[in-house]
Amino acid sequence: MTVVADLYAAQPFWIWLAVGVFLLAVESMFSTEWLLWPAVAAGLVAVMTAVGVRLGLPGEVAVFAVLTVIATLLSRRLIQKANPDGVDINDRDSRLIDQRARVVEAFVGGRGRVFVSGAEWSAVLEGGAPETGPDVGQDVVVNRVSGSLLTVRPAT
Repeated sequence: MTVVADLYAAQPFWIWLAVGVFLLAVESMFSTEWLLWPAVAAGLVAVMTAVGVRLGLPGEVAVFAVLTVIATLLSRRLIQKANPDGVDINDRDSRLIDQRARVVEAFVGGRGRVFVSGAEWSAVLEGGAPETGPDVGQDVVVNRVSGSLLTVRPAT
């Protein structure tokens, strides 16, 4: 532990940079978006110490905390402006709704297979099992996603 204290006393830049890199690595592993802004704040404190602004450990921790809070609050506003409808771009199922899908296995008894968003899915026709469903190669539109089963309707 004395090695870290000695390194901090001589070059606090490296300690703050290590904290920022560590937080960024954990953020990259888990993709929570909560550790991105503390990592940025640690990087800014590292730059601050590199240019010669030395506030001591308590002062630097305070600057780190304030920068983290400010960056997190500003990021929430930015995200709300970028995604005003609140759609989660990582929710694949909700992105499938109203997408066109191509029939890859004919519908028999109202069940078949479709290709959409780079994958094949089991599908059922909306409203039950008509005698004739869409043929292979025709387009359908996704109405609902239930697990790995899509409910589709013929495209018009």
